[in-house]
Amino acid sequence: MKRIKTILIFVLPLAVGLFLAGSCASARVSMKTGAQLWGENCMRCHNTPSPAAYNNVDWATIGLHMRVRANLTAEETRKVVEFLQSAN
Repeated sequence: MKRIKTILIFVLPLAVGLFLAGSCASARVSMKTGAQLWGENCMRCHNTPSPAAYNNVDWATIGLHMRVRANLTAEETRKVVEFLQSAN
């Protein structure tokens, strides 16, 4: 029983901290525009094409693909795709 209490004393604060850190990250994403997210995420791995390089359907498909490849959230993907589609 003492061992379980000791584990909980260390694990519970860690779990709460991770939860709060995730909430803060989500708030930071919601404050960013699609253009900011595009610049921060897409340029990490490759040169970014012009937003006018593809049509709206292509950007939607590319967005789904890159969501998986770049580990983007649904909100990040939506904002980036909307930004890219706004150029067409």
